[in-house]
Amino acid sequence: MTSTLTLKSGTSWTDAWQRCLAVAPEAFRDDRVLNLWNADWQVDGRPLPATSPVDGTPIAGPPRLEGVTARQAVRASLDQHRAWRHISLEERRARVAATLDALSLHRELLALLLVWEIGKPWRLAQADVDRAIDGVRWYVDGIEPMIAGRTPLDGPVSNIASWNYPMSVLVHAMLVQTLAGNAVIAKTPTDGGVACLTLACALAAREGLPVTLVSGSGGELSQALVRAPEIGCVSFVGGRDTGAAVATAVADLGKRHVLEQEGLNTWGIWNYTDWDALASLIPKLFDYGKQRCTAYPRFVVQRELFDAFLAAYLPAVRTLRVGHPLAVQGRDDPWPDLDFGPLINAAKAKELRDQVTVAIDRGAIPLHRGSTAQARFLPGQDTSAYVQPVTLLNPPPSSPLHHAEPFGPVDTIVLVDTEAELLAAMNASNGALVATLSTDDQATFHRLAPQIRAFKIGHGKPRSRGDRDELFGGFGASWRGAFVGGELLVRAVTQGPAGERLPGNFPEYQLMPT
Repeated sequence: MTSTLTLKSGTSWTDAWQRCLAVAPEAFRDDRVLNLWNADWQVDGRPLPATSPVDGTPIAGPPRLEGVTARQAVRASLDQHRAWRHISLEERRARVAATLDALSLHRELLALLLVWEIGKPWRLAQADVDRAIDGVRWYVDGIEPMIAGRTPLDGPVSNIASWNYPMSVLVHAMLVQTLAGNAVIAKTPTDGGVACLTLACALAAREGLPVTLVSGSGGELSQALVRAPEIGCVSFVGGRDTGAAVATAVADLGKRHVLEQEGLNTWGIWNYTDWDALASLIPKLFDYGKQRCTAYPRFVVQRELFDAFLAAYLPAVRTLRVGHPLAVQGRDDPWPDLDFGPLINAAKAKELRDQVTVAIDRGAIPLHRGSTAQARFLPGQDTSAYVQPVTLLNPPPSSPLHHAEPFGPVDTIVLVDTEAELLAAMNASNGALVATLSTDDQATFHRLAPQIRAFKIGHGKPRSRGDRDELFGGFGASWRGAFVGGELLVRAVTQGPAGERLPGNFPEYQLMPT
């Protein structure tokens, strides 16, 4: 299958980079991106080498700053914040709307950068860009009642986010935060997305938005981006280890915070018969190789339904399309329609393959392992970052796959005999963001769902993050600080009446979702 594939015309990294140089020459110079602070693009930092997970092509790496320079950037952002918070809401809306227009104009370039930098298939890359644009427009159109009686924070909002959704999570948050009257600071994710974020921030800065974008290691920059007294709020999306350190810091300082962290999201099957409906959902659950916070890597299945579950699950998982996101039969063919491409890098792919090997060595039963024979690869391309779908039965407690989120295309199945076992297995990690219970009986769902330790629970359907009409948060170690979604996203980054208590997971209390 590989012999007839070629790179889609006009989509090489060189093509994308030349377009960046033409669109935003102030932010891209020769073979490197710049940092944005003090309202100017700075030739500072130490550019790190980087390669694309797609096929190992060398791409632009992050220009990593030292902590001293990051502190200067934070102080400069405070000056921007003090000026911006007095800009009228009408003017802020106009500038954010103009930024959205600019992002829309360069939508395809932003999506192409996501393909090369983080390995997103074209369909999902476009969706990431579109969700950012459409989501922020919703706030632009309806911000007045959300902001009524509220004021910006005393300092800028610091954003530290994972690499998997640069536009629909990070840029979306930054633009809503500026709309609410705050200057914003963002750290580019270490693992990818620097060019996409640089282009987005260049378009925002042209419209006069008070945006700061810096690169660097978390350890080096945390003193500035988390602990600096100038910071008014910390917004973090990432793993539990780093998140725990951030949570400790913001709690010690009494700083406003929104900390979204990983959790083992589970899908329970109990007294269920609609197997066609489940089978239709399985391929979509593998979007982007399950590299997202609301992925479902664990199925908890009633033992007596296991044969029916497999009859629905296995044919569906065998339909998954994996490969190079830009490989086509002819140079002018349509974009390839894939479920996922590579993982974020070769090191993560090796780690996941090793975890699968360890789990099997310790007793897990392999039910499915995808074949590279059906993958869409260019002749001779580097495939070290690719992992084919894997399904394991009963990962042993000694395996990381038993209790931790794999963040890759690996499903695990646990069999249970009682409702108590079902709930225990679905609550294997200390809190999750989403869960689903497939059961035919409404009464059973309503009885069991409140006992599942996930923030959003679907009845026979997946739940998503969402940012508009409903809350989003988590339980246990999957979330700390203010909940978000719709008006609460604005409330999380503004000040209300004296004594206001934001809904969220805080040390002193916890609001249960309804």
